[in-house]
Amino acid sequence: MPPRTPARRLTAAALGFAGVLSLAASPAHAATDGLADRYVALGDSFTAGPLVPPRTGDPVLCLRSGANYPSLVAEALGATDFTDVSCSGAVTGDMTAPQRFPGPDNPAQFDALTPDTTLVTLQIGGNDFGFIEILLKCAALSATDPKGDPCAEYYTRDGDELASRVDDTAARVAGVLDGVRERSPDATVAVVGYLQILPESGGCWPEVPIAGGDVAYLDGAQTDLNAAIAEEAADAGAVFVDAFERGHDVCADRADKWVEGIFPSQPAAPVHPNADGMAEVGARVVTALGGGDSAPLA
Repeated sequence: MPPRTPARRLTAAALGFAGVLSLAASPAHAATDGLADRYVALGDSFTAGPLVPPRTGDPVLCLRSGANYPSLVAEALGATDFTDVSCSGAVTGDMTAPQRFPGPDNPAQFDALTPDTTLVTLQIGGNDFGFIEILLKCAALSATDPKGDPCAEYYTRDGDELASRVDDTAARVAGVLDGVRERSPDATVAVVGYLQILPESGGCWPEVPIAGGDVAYLDGAQTDLNAAIAEEAADAGAVFVDAFERGHDVCADRADKWVEGIFPSQPAAPVHPNADGMAEVGARVVTALGGGDSAPLA
């Protein structure tokens, strides 16, 4: 199987750095004055923070945390009016249609947007791409060849399926950004990238049951997804918040981990950000918006 091209990954890093640099060049107070008068957070479970205490908001099955990064950003920026409609399991289609649950639904997330919204954070696309489905499939396949690459073989048997998913997801994210701009034309929009789930290579099978040869393939696919989302953010005139940093994945030591593994060592859903991950992302959002240094929020 040919190696993945690093072009998208380099583009993402460049866009993220350029976005932070250009915004940080202005005084923080000038950059954030009035920014959070009306702040709306849109997103999926990497935004909502399932099982990170304390749980807050309705519907209950959105598993929204009061310590997720939007809550931390709202506090750091002194938000006057803060609405978090992020929801676990959300896909791009749930921006414009209710997310169905066996109980109260989560209304279409775009319902929270108004013409006077001043700030929107958006993190979406992971479920369209199929993070959980892919990890479950690869975990099952790892038992057949723990040191090989059975998952890469599966997803590249008729071309690279995950590369196609990246392109499809990017197009959907572009549509979401168009919808945000249509509903809240004067808002500052910050698109948040995903914390890296796997290390660059090797992995930690069987603690996280991904075959050793598949780790680089899956990490590359996620890196490409973040790069594609960064490109769509740039095309839409949005700020891209780069959450990429090595050494904090599911295989990291407990003290360094920002994303929990299959068996969480801290309160969080499996393969989702813990409180430290949320604090780090929150800090990066505030920094990208020109509101201070990158110290994790608490």
